[in-house]
Amino acid sequence: MTTAKKRRGFSDKDLREVSDSPELTKADFAKAKPFAEVFPDLSASIRRGRGPNKAPTKKQVSLRLSPEVIRHFKKGGKGWQSRIDETLRKVVRRKAS
Repeated sequence: MTTAKKRRGFSDKDLREVSDSPELTKADFAKAKPFAEVFPDLSASIRRGRGPNKAPTKKQVSLRLSPEVIRHFKKGGKGWQSRIDETLRKVVRRKAS
């Protein structure tokens, strides 16, 4: 457990001292129920998620881009897809005028 000790900062002995949970048996696992069955309301609230857009402003597409284009936009950090979209919109506006 040397890697876990380095990573988490505590030893097997530390774990044994704070662990008062008995080890689960096959019988315990056989009696186990799914989370959604035990806590249906909580499960429903977690799975609700974001939901569909009421008025979507963008369309999802699959697009293949060259590695150099992806590298260029990704080096700017998060939001690289939005920056690609903004760049393309500028080109479209320029060509339309």
